[in-house]
Amino acid sequence: MDGSGWQGVYKLLKNKGHKVSIVQNPTTSLADDVAATKRVIAEQNGPVTLVGHSYGGAVITEAGNDPKVSKLVYIAAFAPDKGESVSTLIKDPPPDAPVPPILPPQDGYLFLDKAKFRGSFAADVDAESAAFMADSQVPWGVDALGGVITEPAWKTKPSWYMVTTEDKMIPPPAQRFMSERAGSTVVEVDGSHAIYVSKPDAVAALVERAAIE
Repeated sequence: MDGSGWQGVYKLLKNKGHKVSIVQNPTTSLADDVAATKRVIAEQNGPVTLVGHSYGGAVITEAGNDPKVSKLVYIAAFAPDKGESVSTLIKDPPPDAPVPPILPPQDGYLFLDKAKFRGSFAADVDAESAAFMADSQVPWGVDALGGVITEPAWKTKPSWYMVTTEDKMIPPPAQRFMSERAGSTVVEVDGSHAIYVSKPDAVAALVERAAIE
């Protein structure tokens, strides 16, 4: 999804006096997305709390090595270790894990099946909003999935992690494994993968907590 889904979180944080910037990841490759993130980081005047959702967790894991970044917040996100990629993390799911409805690649890009989108990605988002999200998907580059982490920022910087207990995209046990490995401060919220849309107040609260602690 693009950055517009973060409008609810954005408004809540802005109303609390925080400066908030939204990165529009091109999702063409991990390197391109890290570069896009670093351009936004460069515009900031002080320490940066970097937030990533889903694949965006891989982006902040790499981009978070920027010296301006002081903290990381993972929202139902991948948190790869050195030498890992999203592809390696999803390679061997447990037998009982839900299967995300990712369609076969088209010209090197991936989409979720629109008919199954709400159930897998946004089950607690209203039907109209979920339909819009399904119809406005940003193509996800296969190269982005294969982007390998050179040095995970969570090894040297404090992190927070929101586990979404009803997630059908990244199984909660996988989220718990990655957050524990990263040494993150963890909160668990009853919600779907699209928790930043369905419960922006919970997401904003965790981001603010990370920013001020």
